[in-house]
Amino acid sequence: MPAAAITDPAAAAERTNLLGLARPDLEAFIEQLGGKPFRARQLMNWIYKRGVDSFAGMTDLAKQLRARLDALAEVRAPEILSVRRSADGTRKWLLRADASQAFEMVFIPEPDRGTLCISSQVGCALDCSFCATAQQGFNRNLCTAEIIGQVWLAERELAREARGARSARAGADPGARPEERQVTNVVLMGMGEPLANFRNVVPALSILLDDFGFDLSRRRVTLSTSGLVPQIYRLAEETNVALAVSLHAPDDALRNELVPINRKHPIAELLDACWHYLDEQNGRSVTFEYVMLDGVNDSPAQARSLARLLKGHPAKVNLIPFNPFPGTRYRRSPAHQIQRFRDELIGQGVLATVRRPRGDDIDAACGQLAGRVIDRTTVRLGAKVIGVAVHP
Repeated sequence: MPAAAITDPAAAAERTNLLGLARPDLEAFIEQLGGKPFRARQLMNWIYKRGVDSFAGMTDLAKQLRARLDALAEVRAPEILSVRRSADGTRKWLLRADASQAFEMVFIPEPDRGTLCISSQVGCALDCSFCATAQQGFNRNLCTAEIIGQVWLAERELAREARGARSARAGADPGARPEERQVTNVVLMGMGEPLANFRNVVPALSILLDDFGFDLSRRRVTLSTSGLVPQIYRLAEETNVALAVSLHAPDDALRNELVPINRKHPIAELLDACWHYLDEQNGRSVTFEYVMLDGVNDSPAQARSLARLLKGHPAKVNLIPFNPFPGTRYRRSPAHQIQRFRDELIGQGVLATVRRPRGDDIDAACGQLAGRVIDRTTVRLGAKVIGVAVHP
């Protein structure tokens, strides 16, 4: 468990968790403590660049300010309940949300990048029929500190692993930090619908992009939405991160079944919002996620219909082999059918790729998060588990 974690979150309720404050809010907080606004930048450097959670160690801050921070603030990431490792190197952490709830984050290592998939809610209310998280139902939004805390915690845990591995291999100083950051990309594709938690997600995006925060390029931060159209328009006014949309069907009749929010915001309305987002933010393209369900949405005719929707627009289709979970009625499309669908799209002039499943042996692949979260949480938290809404 990291030093910043607290077993009973209520014990720290009166302190301000600095992981939840974007720079303008942190500057205002520092001024309330009697410090100058520029101290916020120094503080962010300690927290995000050096991974420090103890104010006593922030030696370029005035002693009086450090004392006030120690009394009134904290740097507290979520508590780790368990870690699972896949044969392909993927890691999945189960994190405590509070006394009765938990959520997950996943790290996917690749030779040229390290992608962290983070959650924005405990559960999800959108009820997509092919997603394990939807089977859990909706519990609550994560606060900004819990969203950012996932990235902070992952970097800290991965750095600790790297130090240990280097030390074991070469007798290196175990206190030395790795030279390269392991989390190079962050995707809001974990549990929950990010745009349904707009108030907490937008400040988190600001911290991810801030030069004094995680300093990630906007192209390395991706927000995925099932299609909350008004919030896409609002997002265009707030940030310029990459946008991904869970489309999954080429027509409203099928999408109404797979992604029920489509009944409120149909495909034509959703696409208009996507093109507006690109125009406002000078984006390169929108990625449309399309889970491949055997006999449901994977025919060549459906590929051609999808191509007609997107052709001529800056769009990319990411075909996702369905990852099964207990109780689902869907099956993964055969590999040859996925390839045929991809070839049909490319032949129609639409860029398309096939996502390689990662972490499916630990239920960490796309659509699998939370499939067994409630069961594991019940076991680990015992009698403290109360009030968890589970909708089969």
